Amino acid sequence: MKIAVIGTGYVGLVTGTCFAETGNQVTCVDIDRSKVERLSKGEITIYEPGLEKIFLRNLKEERLHFASDLKSGIQDAKILFLALPTPPSEDGSADLKYVLGVAAELGKIMDQYVVVVDKSTVPVGTAEKVTAAIAQHAAVEFDVVSNPEFLREGVAVDDFMKPDRVVIGAETERARKLMSELYAPFVRSGNPLIFMDVRSAELTKYAANSFLATKISFMNEISQLCERLDADVDMVRLGVGSDARIGKRFLFPGIGYGGSCFPKDVQALVKSSKEVNYDFKILEAVMDVNERQKLHLFPKINAYFNNELKGKHFAFWGLAFKPNTDDIREAPALYIIDALLAAGATVTAFDPEAMGNVKVQMGDAIGFADNQYAALQGADALIIATEWNEFRTPDFSKITQQLKNKVIFDGRNLFDIRTVAEMGFHYVSIGRQTIQHNNNGQ
Repeated sequence: MKIAVIGTGYVGLVTGTCFAETGNQVTCVDIDRSKVERLSKGEITIYEPGLEKIFLRNLKEERLHFASDLKSGIQDAKILFLALPTPPSEDGSADLKYVLGVAAELGKIMDQYVVVVDKSTVPVGTAEKVTAAIAQHAAVEFDVVSNPEFLREGVAVDDFMKPDRVVIGAETERARKLMSELYAPFVRSGNPLIFMDVRSAELTKYAANSFLATKISFMNEISQLCERLDADVDMVRLGVGSDARIGKRFLFPGIGYGGSCFPKDVQALVKSSKEVNYDFKILEAVMDVNERQKLHLFPKINAYFNNELKGKHFAFWGLAFKPNTDDIREAPALYIIDALLAAGATVTAFDPEAMGNVKVQMGDAIGFADNQYAALQGADALIIATEWNEFRTPDFSKITQQLKNKVIFDGRNLFDIRTVAEMGFHYVSIGRQTIQHNNNGQ
């Protein structure tokens, strides 16, 4: 089948590449000509494990194409995916200007029946707005479908190729048939292809992300109690997560969630709720908890150094909001770094993938190291903000040699408490006992 994907951001590029992998002819369209040129030459523009291999294969086998002209890009396509940004507006609502702008243009150039698919995360009622925008100029029949994505950054290719479920909101049998044909290779193992009305599909995406964000914030609240009641959050997590009704995923405490989805999706659902005069109190609390949690380590750092952070130097392991991505949107690490810089401290950081993006955003405000151990040189303490695999079993002798003080503030609970205690570290983590060693020379 010939399809077009409009937008080559994270969702668009993964979507287009994975559809090409099952034999479809895919054209990805983007207004950014330089980006289209780079992609056409085989230069992938995002970091996602496993994506580059199939991207290059499908480019070579001429199933994956790129275009900057919308009309030529959608030529002969049966299905058009809108994978465009929906950034938060000042009031927290999703900004639909890109989606509706492209929809209006599509109405002018469509010359046959097509299914237009909202792949972007959009509020309830967007399909109706897209339909109206296209219909202003369209001279052919079309259907608008909602097909929310449930991709996790870091494992997006696996999530797309082997989905837990595929949700499709469609109002006509003609659209349902085309979407069933397209997704048939992805649900052969029996995972469900769930059809529903369009509005329910739109809400499903927000509900899923908001629920997962709620689980994370709930465990972060439990971690706060653990610290005050001398309990161990790891033990609580295991006890709670073994209940099949709850499940063990998304129960790891830390320094808050970030990224492109959870923060804006929770905010957008709260805004949508207010528009229909409903006060979504749980999600308002989730947002408040997450904002506090991002800076949970800072008072502990400040207290350890007797409220004298000016002139102190800190090593950071991890900048991305989660491992296996270069995405720094709403990354907790950046909130802590900003607080340290405001207090007069300096920072040297290492992240396997995200340093380039941080350099663009922060310039020379902080230093960057070539590897995790080089970041430690002369630092007063190590702060861990992202749980990359290479940070999980480090050479502690190298950490000892490079740090001025044997002090670790671990925002992701990577290390066993007994192990670091035996090595003489002052070790602060989330929701667990603090291992106290006053080795800061004060």
